[in-house]
Amino acid sequence: MSEITISAKNGANKRLDKFLSEHLTETSRTIVKEMISDGMVYVDEEKAKPSLILKGTEKISYTTLDKEKKITNIEPEDIDLDVLFEDNAIIAINKSAGITVHPGAGQRNGTLVNGLVFHFKKLSNLNGNFRPGIIHRLDKDTSGVIIIAKNNDAHSKLSEQFEKRNVLKEYFAIVWGKYDSNDGEICSSIARSKKDPTSYVVDSNGKEAYTSYASKPLGIYNSEVIFKPKTGRTHQIRVHTSSLGNPIFGDEKYGGGKNKSKGFIPEVSKKLNASMNRLGRHALHATKITFNHPINKKSIAISAEIPNEINKLRTQITNLNA
Repeated sequence: MSEITISAKNGANKRLDKFLSEHLTETSRTIVKEMISDGMVYVDEEKAKPSLILKGTEKISYTTLDKEKKITNIEPEDIDLDVLFEDNAIIAINKSAGITVHPGAGQRNGTLVNGLVFHFKKLSNLNGNFRPGIIHRLDKDTSGVIIIAKNNDAHSKLSEQFEKRNVLKEYFAIVWGKYDSNDGEICSSIARSKKDPTSYVVDSNGKEAYTSYASKPLGIYNSEVIFKPKTGRTHQIRVHTSSLGNPIFGDEKYGGGKNKSKGFIPEVSKKLNASMNRLGRHALHATKITFNHPINKKSIAISAEIPNEINKLRTQITNLNA
């Protein structure tokens, strides 16, 4: 991570996001907007909106988290992809846990994008040359449905649906503890953590975020939950459920790791930790996504079955609590 300061001398009458994307030639305007919205860009030491019109006299400071500028090309890799659906406009992939969506942050290889450019001849480039086809993302250890655009027209139309919150997303998770009610909505704004810029926290000054849920007990110590996020903030589900004291099982980053089991008797703690080791990830899976097809406009729903490792975890926890 590094902070860089530049002059807006050549940016008079330009939007901040447009000017900065012209300066950051290897970063798409979409990502630049995210940087600004996430508080990683300051204009004359003040936070600003992407739409700010520059005068040309400002000093712009920005923080970079990745090393995209040093990546000169994407290496195609023969990565096994679980294709759920494909036509001339889109591809739906059941992403495995442990695979990052695109290169960046020092990782050049082994990403979903490396596999996509190997298996598919044409992908959209609206989100930059290092994110071909990528409309939305899933965290590295979150498995499940992700939609890929084959061309820019499909990408644009799907992005608009995401922006207008017309895309319905559903996730399955196993969390620690029990919720106060079996269903409800978490309405807490989210911002990037000041202590760790790779993490997010509930913050009233952050961006609004809404997640509905339906839960049921899974034995004594855990619950299984269906989450339906209405907004698409980074780490939203993980941050929201952790803020209630119910982090996702196995989620070290947000309090759902082995420290969470320390309050139980040693025999129970040992078994929970053994289940966590066998799982090898956090227990969050994108089960379903519903949207209007960008070409024929018809509603389409694509689902991915809950993976074996999470189903085995359900059994282990149920037996533990029997």
